[in-house]
Amino acid sequence: MAQRVQSLDRALDLLEALSGADELGVSELAAQTGLVPSTTHRLLGTLVDRGYAAQNPATGRYLLGYKLLQLTGGLSDRMARLRTAARPHLEAIQDETGETTNLCVLEGRNVVYVDSVSGTRSVRLFTDIGHAIPAHTSGAGKALLAWRDPIDVEALLGGSELPASTPRTLTTLTALQDDLAKIRRRGYSTDNEEHELGVGCVATPILNRSGAPLAAISVSGPTTRILHADTADIAGLLREHAEQVAATLEA
Repeated sequence: MAQRVQSLDRALDLLEALSGADELGVSELAAQTGLVPSTTHRLLGTLVDRGYAAQNPATGRYLLGYKLLQLTGGLSDRMARLRTAARPHLEAIQDETGETTNLCVLEGRNVVYVDSVSGTRSVRLFTDIGHAIPAHTSGAGKALLAWRDPIDVEALLGGSELPASTPRTLTTLTALQDDLAKIRRRGYSTDNEEHELGVGCVATPILNRSGAPLAAISVSGPTTRILHADTADIAGLLREHAEQVAATLEA
């Protein structure tokens, strides 16, 4: 696992605490983050100097700085471009399958749902945009991990024991790496009730020109409707649309 930098961890803890409130004082921030007030004050001074935090001159309390908008602006633009390119394809896949179709990205150890089109069949799933789940438990997450170097996957997930969401979750790094190798060979991943019992998923990555995964498209629904003899046909449909999304993003 990559080595953590304590001072950076503490500064990020302060930013996360500030993100949940309008303004906070030093003692409040210290209490929320578990830091001593002197360390809190020192770190806040650096964050203020760099523009990532600001101090209200009237109250002496702290709030987030506008410098963060510069950092998130590029991410927002990139995400908007991804969603714009993928949305027609999510709708087309949903129209053909009747199942819920999702667009996901990898964020640390989690996969995050950034867009979704709900299914139209009698029993269907609903996805909350922004919802994050452990990548190793989901079809989309495994599709994104499978096209990364195994050494990077090990560094990202850390250790040999992985948390379980259901009794079917792959909980050892060895078992997961074996599954990722199979996924890469066949070109798509599946989630066989590994995140939620009764729910199955098929997913494929959107790859850039160098073969690195940018995002993943998945179809999810009741296991009996998703994982069966025609699963490879669903995967083929996903691959076709994923390639078209990639072409649009590279244009």
